[in-house]
Amino acid sequence: MQHRSIHDVMTRDVIKVRPDAPVKEIAKLFSRNDITAVPVVDEQNRPIGIVSEADLLHKAASLPDPEGRGQARPMHSREWARSEAETAGELMRSPVITARPEWNVIEAARLMDHQKVKRLPVVDEVGRLVGIASRCDLLRIFLRHDTAIREEIQYEVLGRTLSITPDAVQAGVRDGVVTLRGRVGQKSLVPIAVRLCRSVDGVVSVHNELEYVYDDSDSTSEVTQ
Repeated sequence: MQHRSIHDVMTRDVIKVRPDAPVKEIAKLFSRNDITAVPVVDEQNRPIGIVSEADLLHKAASLPDPEGRGQARPMHSREWARSEAETAGELMRSPVITARPEWNVIEAARLMDHQKVKRLPVVDEVGRLVGIASRCDLLRIFLRHDTAIREEIQYEVLGRTLSITPDAVQAGVRDGVVTLRGRVGQKSLVPIAVRLCRSVDGVVSVHNELEYVYDDSDSTSEVTQ
């Protein structure tokens, strides 16, 4: 099985800024390019931080209300410094969490979820920026066609990996939901088949309707279902 990598889904033409880029210029980049964040890079094109629309919104929210409605919430020193930022280097969040292009989509999704970030700048082996991957990019795997999913499961997972013929087990796929029907020789193959099918790109869930001939979880029993 071949999982799609970050290289397959990332945006390669990354809009980026240097630390001395004015905050107003960043706002213009967001508007002109329909983006929500920009990596901040050094002279070697290595990401040193990131500025998102949330950072700009935070800065706007810290400004005095011209009509005197309400009060801004208290801020600690770091927040106050960022609210006074004039450049990307002063406003950016750092250190930046990055990914490598050879990572598979699952690895990147887990990192995003764990770190609570919406995007990952992608760097090469020496830390230079080569792309950026957003949540939307990672979710493209769920756009994979049911036919492609079924063929990979039937011929790659069941056939090549587990040596199970189409006559024994059939995989049905609808809207990314896989249903396995048929009979395998040993009970221990059932969870293995389900786990491997679940790991195929584009699979939403797996419904297990498999039967087995021999219960090999107990060497003294011979159970047929």
